[in-house]
Amino acid sequence: QVQLQESGPGLVKPSQTLSLTCTVSGGSITTDSWYWSWVRQPPGKGLEWMAYIAYNGDTYYSPSLKSRTSIARDTSKNQFTLQLSSVTPEDTGVYHCATGKRPSWSNPFGYAMDYWGKGTLVTVSS
Repeated sequence: QVQLQESGPGLVKPSQTLSLTCTVSGGSITTDSWYWSWVRQPPGKGLEWMAYIAYNGDTYYSPSLKSRTSIARDTSKNQFTLQLSSVTPEDTGVYHCATGKRPSWSNPFGYAMDYWGKGTLVTVSS
């Protein structure tokens, strides 16, 4: 079974760049037809779908975050990463990495995310 684990700083100062890593075990990030994503949840709000990187390296970004977001992967380490620049306190929340392959209308990415990391809390504050 695929397992995902997020890692990164819990506290980031405003205007800085947030960098998170998702380490994957039990499966390869290059396995055909799988999509590897970042999803966040601000306090008291719903899920916000940020970006994904596909098994073949293709990427997709939420239009609202595209100018500040970068997703990448390191296949040798079976990891994928998220960078979010120019953070503000509104970027505070729990950040999850997730993966799936089934086409779905349940989220903006078009693929159901069947496996999730536990999430990591990121606070943006000076």
